[in-house]
Amino acid sequence: MRAVVQRVSKASCKVDNNITGQIDDGLLVLLGIEQEDVVDDVKWLAQKIVNMRIFGDDNGLMNRSVLDIEGNVLLISQFTLFAQTKKGNRPSFIRAAKQLVAVPLYEKMIEELEFLLNKKIATGVFGADMKISLLNDGPVTIMMNTKDKENY
Repeated sequence: MRAVVQRVSKASCKVDNNITGQIDDGLLVLLGIEQEDVVDDVKWLAQKIVNMRIFGDDNGLMNRSVLDIEGNVLLISQFTLFAQTKKGNRPSFIRAAKQLVAVPLYEKMIEELEFLLNKKIATGVFGADMKISLLNDGPVTIMMNTKDKENY
């Protein structure tokens, strides 16, 4: 499971010109799910996301988490995080999980983040053509991969 986590001042998702989710101060999380991913990956990654200290404290140091600032999360499914570009110029997405695996894990991530934050999170629409707008704060962008936990 891969995530690109961006600290944002605001972010939103539109599908068919309708806003499906929007937030102020918090995190935009782009989530890619691989065929081999399991619920333990969701739990590890959700804990990392909500506890990662990337928000400024009173001294301007990154010492506060989205949980600490009572911030928000916009979660977007993004299978393209598993693009393979080794051969040719057209990316392959063979490693991305099929819907039968991906949808339940995406829904579990929503559930886990809401549990840890003790509030609803904003989301996109799984599998839809989404238009994402954001104002990156910092910018701060962190990438994580549950298959490489020792480096995250």
